[in-house]
Amino acid sequence: MSAFEISAIILAGMWAGAINTVVGSGTLVTFPTLLFFGYPAVSANISNSLGLVAGGLTGAWGYRREIRPLRDLLIKLAPASFVGAIIGALLLLVLPESAFEAIVPILIALALVLVVLGPRINAWAARHHADSITGGRLVVLLVGVMFAGMYGGYFGAAQGVLLIGMMSVLLPNGLQEINGAKNVLGLIVNFTAAMVFLVIDPAQVNWAIVGLVAIGAFFGGLIGARVGRLMPPWLLRATIVIIGVVAIVVLLV
Repeated sequence: MSAFEISAIILAGMWAGAINTVVGSGTLVTFPTLLFFGYPAVSANISNSLGLVAGGLTGAWGYRREIRPLRDLLIKLAPASFVGAIIGALLLLVLPESAFEAIVPILIALALVLVVLGPRINAWAARHHADSITGGRLVVLLVGVMFAGMYGGYFGAAQGVLLIGMMSVLLPNGLQEINGAKNVLGLIVNFTAAMVFLVIDPAQVNWAIVGLVAIGAFFGGLIGARVGRLMPPWLLRATIVIIGVVAIVVLLV
């Protein structure tokens, strides 16, 4: 592994950790970076999921003040993320790699659409959410969080965007509090999926990649929690879209 490759993966992990903390979709940075250096798709995805857990920890810690008002709700939602992550991770391991390579471009394309439409979704949600969450809304939220967990356990790109859009519609809280909740749920999904991968198919884990992504993501999560909100949204979205398109091209060629 060359010095250039090591530096590129660490920087990608740092950028992904920051993006995941602020918005989500950090996998759209690290995953195509690993593909660029020739790592197999499934192994790259599993190793990337393990490495990004470090960024989830620092990102959630950085948003601890915003998380406090939603602590009781998060206790209710955490099992849904846990179950969804297990299902998604098992699907990744059971389905053949050819299926993964066929499905991922579609998932990335969907993620990019959500990233681009994110501001409109949030603006619409701000005009329609209620002052409190009812029993019916809680059930819908639990189901939605579980499916987001399945998606995150399988691939993960734009899981944060899915969670933010959904919770913005169903919760009366402000966007920063919702973003903090997203960081906690995303961390649960990534950690749970990582444990499934370790137990069932440890041979797919590239520990060098895990370590490099984790180093970058750890500091990226801290950076994202402190200064990420100051980044121009258009620049962040444009970067994600460009990298996502590159990933789609790499997978399809």
